[in-house]
Amino acid sequence: MNQLTRKRKLEEFLIEDIGDYDCSSDLLFPEDQWGRIVFTSKSAGTFCGEHIIRDGYHMLHPAIHVDLHAGDGDLLSSGKPLATIEGPITELLKGERVILNLVQRLSGIATLTHEAVHTLADENIRICDTRKTTPGLRAFEKYAVRTGGGFNHRNGLYDAVMLKDNHIAFFGSIKKAVAATKDKIGHMVKIEVETETELQVMEAVEAGVDCIMFDNRSPAEIEYLSTLVPASITKEASGGITKFTLPDYRGLNLDYISLGYLTHSAPALDFSARVTSMKEEVR
Repeated sequence: MNQLTRKRKLEEFLIEDIGDYDCSSDLLFPEDQWGRIVFTSKSAGTFCGEHIIRDGYHMLHPAIHVDLHAGDGDLLSSGKPLATIEGPITELLKGERVILNLVQRLSGIATLTHEAVHTLADENIRICDTRKTTPGLRAFEKYAVRTGGGFNHRNGLYDAVMLKDNHIAFFGSIKKAVAATKDKIGHMVKIEVETETELQVMEAVEAGVDCIMFDNRSPAEIEYLSTLVPASITKEASGGITKFTLPDYRGLNLDYISLGYLTHSAPALDFSARVTSMKEEVR
């Protein structure tokens, strides 16, 4: 993830929660009261968020010291310490909730992705995400997918063409929709077409698209439809695939399987934060 984007977003999230000041901590503690906070995992999973912990606390106070005990992609067990942070206790408490929220969310996505990759257990097929992400968190959530061993689909509407049923219906055919797209789009932008029938797959091949998606097709249907697509065209399966049906796609002639549930249904991992006071300021 771009460092500037990450820091800009973190600043936005912290300001949203803190406002002008913390009317609990700022009133209770003197500025020179230092403390220590320890983040600990209370569940098993895959960790994601080391840069969020470090950058988030350094933005709150430059003297805060962050000691990470886990790195992105590390497998966690219940009771494993994630990080120890020392600094002004007011700043530790201000950042606690926002930072934990993000790290728990991203670790949940990384965990679900890691599980999907190992459930599929096919080194020839890549697990990837979709645009079904939380508004404002897409860059973070797509980073979490990569941390869990998955890959990213397009980042947005701006970096790849995907012709879906409504685009095709407007033009009357895949061939016409692709031709109109090629007439206007730059040669560096790939074109993917969503297909639902054998006829559409054949039409997409003839139109010279870069990628064909088999939408809501069963493994048996994909096994046949993929034989109609030359190796030069990327093949993707999507729609209706769950962690329970994922093994059924193992060994198919596919390049990618895109899973919306990686981001829209990932449960947050359970992390705790325990704060202790320190008698003297540490510099």
